[in-house]
Amino acid sequence: QVQLVESGGGLVQPGGSLRLSCAASGSIFTINAMGWYRQAPGKERELVATMASGSSTYYLDSVKGRFTVSGDNGKNTVSLQMNNLKPEDTAVYYCYAELTEQTKFTITGYRNREVWGQGTLVTVSS
Repeated sequence: QVQLVESGGGLVQPGGSLRLSCAASGSIFTINAMGWYRQAPGKERELVATMASGSSTYYLDSVKGRFTVSGDNGKNTVSLQMNNLKPEDTAVYYCYAELTEQTKFTITGYRNREVWGQGTLVTVSS
């Protein structure tokens, strides 16, 4: 069973910084991409940043220049450094991973999955 565990959320003042971390564990064969979504109250979940296995990255336009996603494939971890935070960044942040896991439930012994963390709340307020 693969699981993602997040840490690092909290309350911060506008202009402040936070760092979110996420670690994947379990029967992981390979991770193809890891990243972060967020969901603000009353809004749909949106992709914030992602890092693919080839180190290519994607950022939501509104966080470019302020957020940095980084990962360690060997440790199956991903982090999100958030600087110059704004009140509109307030949301529950979810770590996700697109991965291939080892399993006894397929002929090949592997299957592709998308796995989510439990979410961590980031509140930006004075």
